[in-house]
Amino acid sequence: MKRRKFVGSVAATSALGFVPGILSAQQGSEPAYKGFNLKYAPHLGMFKNLAGDDPIDQLNFMADQGFMAFEDNGMKGRSLDLQEKMASTMAKRGISMGVFVAHKIYWKEPNLASGDENLREEFLSQIKESVEVAKRVNAKWMTVVPGHVDLRQNIGYQTAHVVESLKRASEILEPHGLVMVLEPLNFRNHPGLFLSESPQAYEVCKAVDSPSCKILFDIYHQQIQEGNLIPNIDACWEEIAYYQIGDNPGRNEPTSGEVNYKNVFKFIHSKGFKGILGMEHGNSIKGKEGEQRVIDAYKESDSFI
Repeated sequence: MKRRKFVGSVAATSALGFVPGILSAQQGSEPAYKGFNLKYAPHLGMFKNLAGDDPIDQLNFMADQGFMAFEDNGMKGRSLDLQEKMASTMAKRGISMGVFVAHKIYWKEPNLASGDENLREEFLSQIKESVEVAKRVNAKWMTVVPGHVDLRQNIGYQTAHVVESLKRASEILEPHGLVMVLEPLNFRNHPGLFLSESPQAYEVCKAVDSPSCKILFDIYHQQIQEGNLIPNIDACWEEIAYYQIGDNPGRNEPTSGEVNYKNVFKFIHSKGFKGILGMEHGNSIKGKEGEQRVIDAYKESDSFI
């Protein structure tokens, strides 16, 4: 399959709400919702004290607060009944589904970097399973982490192994209009992982050369790993399809740490980004007060116009 040839079924593209061949989130045409200029995506548990423990109540609460996107790393492991109920609620409330984790992540040992064919087939099998989850919950993006480095191999060989695995995964995803987003992770929280910096992710995406393989730029991780956030976002722009948020130190809501999120959000918005920014962080204050603080922090950081 030619990497630039991207043909999705009419049914799939209709369900996912985008046009075949235009997969980058920043090329979408969906407007910002309610009071927010960008589509910030909370996760389950972030507002459990204000909304209650029920996932459906939490989704409705998010929508009531103006958050019109949602992400769920653990969606793949939820029951089919709950997945369907959550998808129905999101459809009714106009909530866009963000990322879920597509496969088993190898935190301590190499898998994709090793070139081992059995581990590659395991990964590809899990990508196939994730296609069905994505269809069920109307998701467009899924998170992929290539795993640990292989210290017995030169980095060039490791990169070639990772690229080959991602090319084959792209062949699975392309016909369905789905995108795996590669997440570089920082050395402090996740030492020894193959993918750690945005230029490296950019290089890998260029080598894979598929609209189904893009970058998840996690601002928390990249603040720790490389800093220079806005210039690096600009340099990687054409390959970034998704963002995640977390302030540093603490990995909590914007305004709780050192990152000037108002300026970062302003830049992302100025470039025309119409996709999702996942709120993959904790709350700096416990309880209802802390949950309201998260809401207020996003209102404050989003007030750049």
